[in-house]
Amino acid sequence: MIATPGRHMARVARRMVQATMALCLVGSSTLALADGPRNKMLSLGDSVVFGYITQDGPAYVNADNFIGYPELVGNTLRLDPVNASCPGETTAGFLSLTGADNGCRPYRSRFPLHASYSSTQLDFALAYLGANKRKTRLVTLSLGANDGFLLIAACNNDPACIQANLPAALGAVFANLNTSLSNIRATGYNGVLMVVNYYSTDYSDAGGTALTMALNQTLAAAAGAHGAVVADAFTAFQQAAAAAGGKTCLAGLLNGNPANQTACDVHPSITGQRLLATTVQTTYRALRRGDD
Repeated sequence: MIATPGRHMARVARRMVQATMALCLVGSSTLALADGPRNKMLSLGDSVVFGYITQDGPAYVNADNFIGYPELVGNTLRLDPVNASCPGETTAGFLSLTGADNGCRPYRSRFPLHASYSSTQLDFALAYLGANKRKTRLVTLSLGANDGFLLIAACNNDPACIQANLPAALGAVFANLNTSLSNIRATGYNGVLMVVNYYSTDYSDAGGTALTMALNQTLAAAAGAHGAVVADAFTAFQQAAAAAGGKTCLAGLLNGNPANQTACDVHPSITGQRLLATTVQTTYRALRRGDD
């Protein structure tokens, strides 16, 4: 049967409407995919990870005022960052609410963290990975520096005391990290597990730098036992500070010290955080490419 012009136009109109609806459905599904939950990045650790700034007054009431390397890495790698770090966290405090602490618990009692939890940071990590291990592409961990600060404080900065007690302190760091990394792997998480090591706050200080290197060797040993890769912040900062005679502060990599305007504290500036982020990103991408 030959269609009349009126019927033909009606059919054309219907087909155009159907085609338009189909395009809209395709477009909406594409947008839904693009706008849906992205893959995740879980970051664990201390004040370096948190993005902490010393004596920042009212800024502490909102954790969004502090930007650490996880937020920078997440933006670059297109991963949603979940930052569970706590300023002052030690390897023992990470495992237990009664473990040695260098300020994390007092901070948590007064100010919010990037992620909210009432138990230990490890408990949060295990619960998070239990629910999100398939979406999580990267887990980073930076712990151990506060264990060192507690040792230095206990020894009242006496070099002989520090050296005498260093082996036991590093042994505890290794044991605690071994437990933490083992528990993270026990969730079934098989993605990239990365330990970010520590920079020296002054590479021209041989004694302080040697302590940082000893800590980093311990972190590397624990990482190696659990198939974790090390992001080498120590070397990245050393190279960046070389032009300033090894002075990490003068290279602009650390925050200024409010108590001494000619010095820095131990926390990275935004420039230092960007360098940490670049180090993590480079390590992650190399691993994903299968490079050594």
